[in-house]
Amino acid sequence: MDWNHEDTIVALATPPGVGAIGVIRLSGKSALNICNGIFPMKDLNIQLPNTLHVGQIFDNENVIDEVVVGLFRAPRSYTGEDVVEISCHGSPFVTEQIIQLCIRGGARLARPGEFTLRAFLNGKMDLAQAEAVADLIASNTRASHHTAMQQIRGGFSHELMELREELIRFSALIELELDFSQEDISFADRGSLRDIIRKVGIKIKELIGSFRLGNVIKNGVNAVISGLPNAGKSTLLNSLLNEDRAIVSEIPGTTRDTIEEVINIGGILFRLIDTAGLRDQSGDQLEELGMIKAREKIKSAELVIYVFDVTTFSPEEYRSQVEQFSHDDINFIMVGNKIDLAREETNREKYSGIHSLIFVSAKSVYNLSELKKEMINNIFKGDLQFEHTVISSTRHLTSLEEVFKILQELVEDIDKNISGDLLAVDIRRVLMHIGEITGEITNEEQLDFIFSKFCIGK
Repeated sequence: MDWNHEDTIVALATPPGVGAIGVIRLSGKSALNICNGIFPMKDLNIQLPNTLHVGQIFDNENVIDEVVVGLFRAPRSYTGEDVVEISCHGSPFVTEQIIQLCIRGGARLARPGEFTLRAFLNGKMDLAQAEAVADLIASNTRASHHTAMQQIRGGFSHELMELREELIRFSALIELELDFSQEDISFADRGSLRDIIRKVGIKIKELIGSFRLGNVIKNGVNAVISGLPNAGKSTLLNSLLNEDRAIVSEIPGTTRDTIEEVINIGGILFRLIDTAGLRDQSGDQLEELGMIKAREKIKSAELVIYVFDVTTFSPEEYRSQVEQFSHDDINFIMVGNKIDLAREETNREKYSGIHSLIFVSAKSVYNLSELKKEMINNIFKGDLQFEHTVISSTRHLTSLEEVFKILQELVEDIDKNISGDLLAVDIRRVLMHIGEITGEITNEEQLDFIFSKFCIGK
């Protein structure tokens, strides 16, 4: 895509549709003059920056709306350019009228993410921070909001910058050695370089390891509720959601298709998937199809909540199911349901092992709070630390994995006493991949891909 950053762009910055307020954003060299052409109440060119102005928008002599105009002057604006924000009434007709007036005045409609792209190109934020803007807009839990805000504030970028500066300093010393190669002068201590590379490698490995947490925070967890027919899977789903979402019946095989709902537990989204009960044979073709779907969901799930009836499920069946999940490398929690119907407390002791096991009564909502805690602990293994920097972008992960690979090669090369020119090449490769994350090294195709995922007004 051919981006023209010299012109002035306009877009609706608030969601489309009817609302109390609509905000129309203009950014570029002609933003003030274009607004002056439809807002004759004041000459914005002589007004103080960061001020609000009340008046009317005109189409020739026709009043379109009563508005408030916000004025932000370059470079102290979101995009780093002159920016005008027109707050009007949120009628789709009114907002479209004003946008068309701006276009007739010389602006063009902004592309998705173009305001944030200009902020990046004008040095208001790096590329990792710009990507976090989209994550912040899409955030729907406390954890995803916190992660996006931390990245916008530069937490991730700051850590990369520190690592980059360490490597640049040694790269410069090695390059200096090459200039004096005939004099056999050594400026860069190989032992110190090795220690720094190891230190950088540890940090990069931590960031790579954080992707699992970051991905879960950003995208949520697919949690499949599975088990034999009539074990109480649908009742458990309804109780967790606190609503009658799934049909509950004493007749085995009631659930034929998968039912999916989302629940927020401890700031993390869990997509609960209620599946058909699993049994060896069924005379019902629809139930058979439901069981096929259930098995497919189990294979792709990040967590399986296996529900069994403590009044009928034998210890042998229990051990067999645990062994099967363990053999298939499936992450699971065993949930003994209908504990309120168990005749003796010792019934619980029939089931043993080191795996996760929670006893509940889905019908009476007994112990569901403990199940929710176990779901969080199972996914994060105690690693839910919001204050630490985590990555959630596959693009960042790919670049960091390349960095880590090269750093390992560098350590080996130093141990082999490889020449400085080859070490310098590898360090430059590391700096290139770090630069790809922050946007110091980029290309137009990459920018197109990243910013195309933004909404138009941002």
